[in-house]
Amino acid sequence: MFGRRRVGEAVLSAEALRLVEVRKTYGTAGNVVTALDGVSLSLATGSFTAVMGPSGSGKSTLLQCAAGLEPLDSGTVVVDGQPLVGRGEAQLTRFRRERIGFVFQQYNLLPTLTVLENVVLPLKLAGRRVDTERAGRILAQMGLADRLRHRPDELSGGQRQRVAIARALLVEPRVVFADEPTGALDSRTAREILALVREVVQVHGRTVVMVTHDPVAAAAADTVLFLADGRLAGHLARPTPEAVAERLTHLGNAARDDVTLEV
Repeated sequence: MFGRRRVGEAVLSAEALRLVEVRKTYGTAGNVVTALDGVSLSLATGSFTAVMGPSGSGKSTLLQCAAGLEPLDSGTVVVDGQPLVGRGEAQLTRFRRERIGFVFQQYNLLPTLTVLENVVLPLKLAGRRVDTERAGRILAQMGLADRLRHRPDELSGGQRQRVAIARALLVEPRVVFADEPTGALDSRTAREILALVREVVQVHGRTVVMVTHDPVAAAAADTVLFLADGRLAGHLARPTPEAVAERLTHLGNAARDDVTLEV
């Protein structure tokens, strides 16, 4: 059974994320689309997992359900030892602000706020103490020490994504969900961002779950999970871009829904 471990002053669950028989559908009777079809998995604290699959495979829905952004039809989601099912919307919002970080393809920065103001905004919304000195240190680690007073439109795409990563880290999340974080970037900048994401795992001890369509991006992870038709279709440890691309071509024959995948 999973125990708990200490990182700094925090005691973390050794299991960062668990899904048990998660099912999610969209539409109404006669026009129902099954996005997730009984998905079960377990991810360890401090792991970096990429989620891949063809369009419509359920990878974005998996992220949204795991983060508590979408209600489940059935099943269970547990983040850092805490079940999400059964919580009211206010409780879920508070939990996400305290335990979960998000990094999106389009950055989701407010254009009227400075870099520093964007990074500390989640703390303000959560009613937590705003530590601007710590925010400045994290931004310096992201290579943005000289950009604190700039606004998003004064930054490059890579710099904006660095701001988004700093914002996610400031709340000290247990899990960071990244949705196509390199999708809007050129290849060189994407490599730099992926190196920062790896640092989030290796240096900051966070767990990262990243949805991507790019085999090169997926190869930065420790493990790649594959989805097909809303079901787990296997995984690949120590991935390479070539191995990921090869596995993607055979997903249609590999889908399965009778396993609990532990990574």
